[in-house]
Amino acid sequence: MGKDRLAAFSDGVIAIIITIMVLELKLPHGADWATLARQGPHFLSYVLSFIYLAIYWNNHHHLLHTVTRVDGLILWANSHLLSWLSLIPATTAWLGDNFPAALPAAVYGVVLLLAAIAYVLLQSAIVHRHGKRSALARALGNDLKGKISPLLYIAGIGLAFVSPLVSVALYVLVAAIWLVPDRRIEKVIGES
Repeated sequence: MGKDRLAAFSDGVIAIIITIMVLELKLPHGADWATLARQGPHFLSYVLSFIYLAIYWNNHHHLLHTVTRVDGLILWANSHLLSWLSLIPATTAWLGDNFPAALPAAVYGVVLLLAAIAYVLLQSAIVHRHGKRSALARALGNDLKGKISPLLYIAGIGLAFVSPLVSVALYVLVAAIWLVPDRRIEKVIGES
C-alpha cells in the first residue's frame, strides 16, 4: 500500500482535532478587559495545544516522506498516535477550565507523553518495514530531542502535584524545543 491514503487520513484527523479545539474556546461574556483576562487560561491552553498539534503535523509530514510502502503495523502505529492526539482537545479544555489545578495539568502531560511514545512507535514501525539502513533510520540517529522530551513530560506530570505552573512551563519548554525545525529527515532525503 502507498503512503498517500495514510497521509490524507492523518491530515484530516489532525484538522478535525484542531477544529474541535477551536470550537471549545469560550467567547467572553462581557466587553471589558477583566472579562477578557478571565479567558486567558482557555486561550493560552489552546495556543499551546495548537502548537503541539502543528509540531506533530509538521513532523508527521516529514516522517511520511521516508515511507515508500505502508503495512498493517504502520497503519496501527499511526492510528495509535492519532488516538492520543485526539484527546488533546478534551485535556486542553479541562486544563483551561481549571488552571492552575494539579490533576488537569498532570493529565495533560500524560496525554502529551503517550502521544510522544506513540510517535516513537510509529517511527519504529516505519524503520521495521523499511530496514535499519532506511532514510528514516539514518535520519533518526541519536535523536536527542526525542529522548529529552519524555523525561520533561514525566517531570511535568510529577511536578503538577507540587506546582502546576512549573508543570505547564515544562510542557511549554518541550514545545519550544520542537519548534526549532528538525532538518534531519530533509538532509537524508536530500542526500539520497
